[in-house]
Amino acid sequence: MTIEAVLFDYSGTLFRLEDAQFWGEELHTADGRVLDMHEQAEIMRRMTAPVEQAMRFDERGQHAWDNRDLDPELHRYILLEVLRQSGVPTEDQAERLYQRLIDPLAWTPYPDTVAVLNSLAAQGIPTAVVSNIPFDIRPAFTALGLDAALGAFALSFEVGAIKPDPRIFRAALDKLGVEPGAALMVGDSAEADGGAAALGCRFALVEALPTAERADALLDVLRQYGLAE
Repeated sequence: MTIEAVLFDYSGTLFRLEDAQFWGEELHTADGRVLDMHEQAEIMRRMTAPVEQAMRFDERGQHAWDNRDLDPELHRYILLEVLRQSGVPTEDQAERLYQRLIDPLAWTPYPDTVAVLNSLAAQGIPTAVVSNIPFDIRPAFTALGLDAALGAFALSFEVGAIKPDPRIFRAALDKLGVEPGAALMVGDSAEADGGAAALGCRFALVEALPTAERADALLDVLRQYGLAE
């Protein structure tokens, strides 16, 4: 069946929160030691991994972790706990880092994000962003002039469902007026984004590499499905 719509994940697919933008300052542990690049990368992974849980929590914390993308308050609570357990020594530092995480304008688009979304729009192929996220990411797209290129957003905290729950993909497809068998889902998590396959969507996996290391993975997906030259 011909592809009539393309759904995209946000974090690690269309945009990425880069290390330099996230940290923005030299960070010391409680004993005065500077966090090295490997420690910083691990903290970033813990905060942005689509499904992996890297640490243990008490009952309250586990509930917050499991539901973090449905409720901004739960998200803030548990991500600050992740930072605390990861060695960020003060509440002020953790709060500053958290505010960067939830600022959509702090995220960097992949090099081919704009070209891919504009190309699909020019072909008359509607697109949607389907994301497990507890804050509004629309400003990231507005800043790039992509408002007209996107047909819909299905964000977990608005829909009330988290990938791989089929309901979040169905919400996007209903907004676009497209049946699952005619849609392609593109994302960086086979477990979360690949959940679209349960509805009958096709699925393409991309790696959540730093933006400087992934120039045209999205364009490659379009080429694979005959949507770009």
